[in-house]
Amino acid sequence: MPDRPPTPVDRSLPTAEARHLMTLVRAIARREIVPSAAEEEEAGRFPRELFTLLSASGLLGLPYDSAYGGGDQPYEVYLQVLEELAAARLTVGLGVSVHTLAVHALAAHGTREQRAAHLPAMLGGGLLGAYCLSEPSAGSDAAALRTRAVREGDHWVITGTKAWTTHGGIADFYTVMARTGGAGPAGITAFLVPGDAEGLSAAPPERKMGLKGSPTAQIHFDGVRIPDARRIGDEGQGFAIALAALDSGRLGIAACAVGVAQAALDEAVAWARRRRQFGRPIADFQGLRFLLADMATRIEAGRALYLAAARLRDAGRAFAPQAAMAKLHCTDAAMRVTTDAVQVLGGYGYSADFPVERYLREAKALQIVEGTNQIQRMVIARHLLGPQTR
Repeated sequence: MPDRPPTPVDRSLPTAEARHLMTLVRAIARREIVPSAAEEEEAGRFPRELFTLLSASGLLGLPYDSAYGGGDQPYEVYLQVLEELAAARLTVGLGVSVHTLAVHALAAHGTREQRAAHLPAMLGGGLLGAYCLSEPSAGSDAAALRTRAVREGDHWVITGTKAWTTHGGIADFYTVMARTGGAGPAGITAFLVPGDAEGLSAAPPERKMGLKGSPTAQIHFDGVRIPDARRIGDEGQGFAIALAALDSGRLGIAACAVGVAQAALDEAVAWARRRRQFGRPIADFQGLRFLLADMATRIEAGRALYLAAARLRDAGRAFAPQAAMAKLHCTDAAMRVTTDAVQVLGGYGYSADFPVERYLREAKALQIVEGTNQIQRMVIARHLLGPQTR
């Protein structure tokens, strides 16, 4: 059964421009994403041509400076766009979020010359980005990364392997964190590496339980040589740059999670209205009505939480703990809502002929990416109590 178009959410948007933008996003979702979402996910196809369309439509640079081709949109608006895209197909919403994450280092910490040279193509020129922090032996403990960059005159030579890279093997550029100094966070530097760099290669994509259309792969750097002009920020600043990007990226994951949960709720409500048992629609049964009410409440709470964090960010205030709370709550809520949606549909929910089983498999990934939910709890607790002592 094909996916249903996302049910329009009654949104409070700050400007007429934002309302027009949402109309555009919904039209693209309805015409270009939803009709082929189930088929393409099942086949494991990444919709690169769709990302070209999104780029040309200005949707790959929404929160960035219009002087470089961005959309000048606040995170409050950008995240609601992500939610709409993820409700249509998570591969698309997550892809836009990851691309935005990959651009963040250059947009926030690059020199004026670097931004002028690279941002226009990233934001509206059809390029697609990837973010390389995790490694096979450095996941949650990202500061233990081993990929090394050694300076040779005006160039750097990068050697090592990155893991779990969304868009790995198809990205046009990679924001890469590599060790240039000693152990720990202070020895890490950020680099912008072109996707066609000599010595850069991708392993076969991981075989995942969900998000099959979104390629995730290890990236190998075999003596990749890049000029110092592609170093982002100062030497040793890379880990701080990475964490700053992740604070914003976690809000993107939260918005995507709410989108998936909303799609699952829409399916469950539609099913409850048309499915009849014991001579009447199952929507008449109080137990199921309460289940749907709880699902809707979790979604609304998640949406309010990520928007509150976004407004802090837009106001220039600290928002890291709120971003962690949003990522934690929204992805846990998506897991619960999608599980309940499968239950509402019963045996049909467990069938691949209906989309809710796919939503459940996709929701699980969101509890893991860009910092597991256990890491989010550590971030929140550190904010409340300070660092642990030994």
